[in-house]
Parts: sequence; structure tokens; C-alpha cells
Amino acid sequence: MNTIESLQWRYAVKKFDKNKTLSAKQIDILKVAFNLTPTSYGLQPLKLVVVQNKTIQEELVLHSMNQPQVVEASHLLIICIPKTYETKEIENYFNLVQKVRQTPDEIINPFKEFLTAQLANKTQEELTIWNKNQAYIALGNLLTVCAIEKIDACPMEGFIPEKYDEILKLNEQNLTSVLVLPVGFRAEDDYMKDLKKVRKNIDDSIIEIN
Repeated sequence: MNTIESLQWRYAVKKFDKNKTLSAKQIDILKVAFNLTPTSYGLQPLKLVVVQNKTIQEELVLHSMNQPQVVEASHLLIICIPKTYETKEIENYFNLVQKVRQTPDEIINPFKEFLTAQLANKTQEELTIWNKNQAYIALGNLLTVCAIEKIDACPMEGFIPEKYDEILKLNEQNLTSVLVLPVGFRAEDDYMKDLKKVRKNIDDSIIEIN
């Protein structure tokens, strides 16, 4: 399939085949795709938690509006952001830049000082909103990669982050869950599987300025 055919093929799966499991290679593709997601200034203020544990998945269903996809899916992906975002993240980022690119201090320092000042002037609430926006970029990227790789998925906002954080011990890592993405393979009897995709006409969703 080409890219557009793959995007036509995908849908938010309502029932996964619980007897099918993604391969290690498929999960590795999703991990690398997540890590390659573009983020503001390249800072990557995100973590991806990959769960393949039916006991934990079953427990999380209770805090996911009882959506069965959470436990039926092969794996459960949870996109997280820092609870507290600090300027030391800027330092860590530029240390990595120097390690990878051997960029000299005289080139790095002006931009580093600019970013440090930008973050210092923001409240934690503003930083949380900013980082959540990055999480949605990552989700979109993962959904597209899933479609291309013929991996089924169901993006979710309907869950209780505090409960996820508690069960997955995210608080201990200064993390909080933002988005949930069960991944696996659609069940043959998923009622949504063969329904036509409902989308606006292209002319109603695109504005062209020449």
C-alpha cells in the first residue's frame, strides 16, 4: 500500500484480537519512530512507556473508562511528560549536541542562553501545556507509522492520569501520563473494521492561497 492507502486503512480500533502479538521488530520500529518525532527546539520532553503485561493492562482498564482495548491490545503505549520541567534539560540537550556534532561553545552558547532564559520565564503550568503539545505531535507520528507498518491502534485521552501514574510508578520518575495508545491487530469481528471512513470533502477542509 502507498501512504494514502495506509491512512485509509487505519481506524481507531474498537476490538483487538487478543490472541495476536506484535513482534519485537514491530515494537522496535515504534520505539525508534517515537524517538525520531520532531519536538520544539529538539528538546524531546517526552517519554514512552511500553507495557506488555496483561495483569497491569487489566488494572489500567478500570481507569480508562473501562475501554477493553487497553487489555485486549498486544501492547499499551503511554506517552508521558515531566511533572516538573527544569532548565537542566537545556544543559543536557546541549551536552548531547556537543557529543554528537562536536559543535564549539561559541556557536552553542548564544542559543543555549536564549532557551534557558525562555524556560526560566515560563511557569510550570505553561511548560506543562507546551510539553503536552509535543506529546500530541508524537501521537500523530506514531499513528502514521502504525498505519504504514500495518499495526492497528486506538488513540485515547479517556483515562485517569493520576491512576496511571500511580500504577506505573511514574511519579517516582518525575513523569505524568498524557496520552494512551493501545497497539496490536484488529479483531475480525470488530464492528468498525469494514465501515467506510467518514471525512469532510477535501475542499471543505483545505484552504489554498496562491
